Amino acid sequence: MPVHDDRTLFEALILEGAQAGLSWELILRRRDNYRRAFDNFDPTKVAKYDARKIRKLLNDERIIRNRLKIAAAISNARAFLAVQKEFGGFDAYVWQFVNGKTLKRKRSAPVPVSTPISDALSRDLIQRGFKFVGSTICYSFMQAVGMVNDHDVKCFRYNEVSGG
Repeated sequence: MPVHDDRTLFEALILEGAQAGLSWELILRRRDNYRRAFDNFDPTKVAKYDARKIRKLLNDERIIRNRLKIAAAISNARAFLAVQKEFGGFDAYVWQFVNGKTLKRKRSAPVPVSTPISDALSRDLIQRGFKFVGSTICYSFMQAVGMVNDHDVKCFRYNEVSGG
């Protein structure tokens, strides 16, 4: 479903980065642990994490303990706050890439792993200092937050996500 809440968008972005190279099932099973470990994905709090907090996260067996992914979550929080300030919200920033509307996959087209739009989003996020935001991760993010509807047209969620 289309997501327009900045905290939820931040959560999706961080979880997409955490998932890189792993299965979604693994991340989804640990989602509540991530919420606890990362202060319910409050970007203002995450942006202030220091070496002590990083050590605590690296020792937290409830989450994926990858130093680069944890560091990326912190730097992404800082970049996220900068985007919020510039655009008045991360929602306004990210949805501009799809002109504010959920994109629909053509009826028989295979589900892609990236698109020119996810390429553009990735490039722009990287320019703004985000990490773990390659085009494939961005496309998965776009799916997760309803920017693109890749449900099969026969799926009951297709019309619900598309708004009819």
